[in-house]
Amino acid sequence: MTLVTTESATKVIGLGIKVHRVLGPGLFESVYQTCVAHELRKAGMVFEQQRAIPIEYDGIVLDHAFRADLIVERELIVEIKSIDKLTPVHHAQLLTYMKLAGVRKGLMMNFNVSLLKDGIKSIVL
Repeated sequence: MTLVTTESATKVIGLGIKVHRVLGPGLFESVYQTCVAHELRKAGMVFEQQRAIPIEYDGIVLDHAFRADLIVERELIVEIKSIDKLTPVHHAQLLTYMKLAGVRKGLMMNFNVSLLKDGIKSIVL
């Protein structure tokens, strides 16, 4: 695994920083997600918000196993958090989402920090 260095990831990080500078830490994840989606729309980027991702287990299909916060340019899953600290479980969660969605690049953005750059983790499978 390496750091995400795609053009879309760079744009998403910049837009996230813009949202964080205005709103600061301490709000619900849904607020940040909506505002980042708004900025993506303004930037003309292709994305899906809250897309249901199915999984198959032992012959059954769970249609809504999880929802990806944002899938940007069909190549990047962005998970928005507003928590005290990112943990290895969050990293594992993003990896699982990426595998299930068939997306090789992931970005975790924790908005509950003083500087957003300190709350960003990126992954490439």
